[in-house]
Amino acid sequence: MRYCRPNGYREAEMLNVMLGAWPSFAQLPWSFRERSPEDDNFIARRFASDEGSLQCRLFIPTEYVGEPLPLVVMLHGGGQNASDFAVGTGMNELAEQHNCFVLYPEQSVQANWTMCWNWFEESHHHRGQGEPALIAGAIQEINADYSIDETRVYIAGFSAGGAMAVVLGRTYPELFAAVGCHSGLAHRSAIDHYGAMQAMKDGVEADELSDGTCKVSMPLIAFHGDQDSTVHPKNSLSVVQQYIAGHPNKRSNEPGHRSFSTETGIAGGRAFTRYIHMGKGDRILAEHWSIAGAGHAWSGGTQRGSYTDEGGPNASREMLRFFLQRARG
Repeated sequence: MRYCRPNGYREAEMLNVMLGAWPSFAQLPWSFRERSPEDDNFIARRFASDEGSLQCRLFIPTEYVGEPLPLVVMLHGGGQNASDFAVGTGMNELAEQHNCFVLYPEQSVQANWTMCWNWFEESHHHRGQGEPALIAGAIQEINADYSIDETRVYIAGFSAGGAMAVVLGRTYPELFAAVGCHSGLAHRSAIDHYGAMQAMKDGVEADELSDGTCKVSMPLIAFHGDQDSTVHPKNSLSVVQQYIAGHPNKRSNEPGHRSFSTETGIAGGRAFTRYIHMGKGDRILAEHWSIAGAGHAWSGGTQRGSYTDEGGPNASREMLRFFLQRARG
């Protein structure tokens, strides 16, 4: 079946190719499984700037009384919206337990027909323009409107949202204490639609990326199913290598990566391997979780949301654990 957008033949043709090649990559916007109920703790907001406007949902923990709290920013994948992503990941329930805000920026159909963040376009790779500037502006507005501990702001995402979270961490590093990427891609893995499809299908080696000037000392946690046929698992390794390279050794220009350890186990009925990359003093630079038998889905999520796998380690819980152990100095 082919889907067409009335205005924009080239975009419609690209969507047809993308949907034909990877049918699970982008559900159509009207096929969300479930939307979270409206309540006083999960409010709608709109942010507007010179870069455009952005609809968001904000989770406010019940015990918030004005004291500075951490903020987790969650970027959904293609074919999802903010409410669907919140339900599927269960992040609001965890944030309630740990007394955190959660902000869910929401991509619009007008910006991308599949509701993917445009991580693959050159115009969205840089600070001060495009979607990075728009999302950063929404975060800064939340920081101003609520009592946010600005040393404990974190960003994570899934698929296209994971790729955009990686971009935000590298273009606005002063905003975040850590980054989470689930089934995403490295910064500048592609600069156009066709490059995006190639990177998703075959993966991109970290040393093939063309942005060696970007050095960001940012802790990272990444998850990927080893049977993901939508975004090749090789991409998560490139994300990790890219972020590790941003931790320079202060005595040289070499990366500060020193060693790594490996942990294996079973969680939620799935085997996993966790690679822990460490720098000087055994400081953790990155965690990389590979989940055996998992496809393109949020690990340990709930089936009430889209693109989730109830099996496997709980990615939301592990990300929040990783995040809350870190603060920006």
